Amino acid sequence: MQQSSQTSASNLRRSWLFLAGADREALMQGAESGADVLVQELETFTPPELRRQARHLTKEILPVWQAAGSLTAVRINPLDAGGLDDLAVVMVARPDIIMMSLVSTPQQVEELDMAVLHFETQYGIEPGSTELVPNLESARGVVNTTSIAKSSARIRALLVGTEDMVADIGAERTRTGHELDYIRARFLVECAAANVMAIDCPYSYSDSDGAQRDMHYSRHMGYHAKAIVNEQFVTLVNQALTPSDQQITYARQVIAAFETARSLANGKRVAAAVVNGFLVEVPDYLAARRLIERIAKHPME
Repeated sequence: MQQSSQTSASNLRRSWLFLAGADREALMQGAESGADVLVQELETFTPPELRRQARHLTKEILPVWQAAGSLTAVRINPLDAGGLDDLAVVMVARPDIIMMSLVSTPQQVEELDMAVLHFETQYGIEPGSTELVPNLESARGVVNTTSIAKSSARIRALLVGTEDMVADIGAERTRTGHELDYIRARFLVECAAANVMAIDCPYSYSDSDGAQRDMHYSRHMGYHAKAIVNEQFVTLVNQALTPSDQQITYARQVIAAFETARSLANGKRVAAAVVNGFLVEVPDYLAARRLIERIAKHPME
């Protein structure tokens, strides 16, 4: 039996890089990008006339990605728009993850789950081992986030879209992306309530300054994963979502200082402590605790 790459690939899921499904050169180069998850994109990035060609590249590309240590994903079209044809071919390559575009109801996920199970059985893949990551790209999808998250035991993460979402809500597209602030905040809250990872929408423009601002906003909101459509931003995402040694050391100092102060306070409330000559307060202590707890749960490389 072929070993799943989930046992050998990085447990990190910070960066989700989408690559054009029929561009063999770009797909091969993706293995060197450093992305935690590589996605062969068969919808937006692959014109309909190239989808057959793209599907037949999957079996060649996925082993290369697995050897590079990345989780492997294929984003298929909706089942009623070519997605079944996508699955029939790409499942032979045993991707770790199947993503599906334009998901707006739990019923779509239930049908996808059954279709994936059919091909797992047909191709000798352990039933239930293929993860699903629905892509929510409409207002209807966002308001159904919780029910979509609970519609399949295969779901560990959901992704919120950018361009289709802006079009669906009728917003004016801007480089700052503030037109999606409410969408991103609500999606994150609903994913947290459903206990699944929230993958933030990609920054679609190519300027590095804008991408950096967007990434910092994403991190401060509470996202721990980011979709990427421009490969040059992989390093930015990974660095932004990986605490530095200095940050980890400082967090441990904050925790130690507060807990020492508490032990000496004889039950009185401790509102602040001093670390390296600077005053740190309760929110700093709680943030430090969350950081260390997250590292313990998901060790960084």
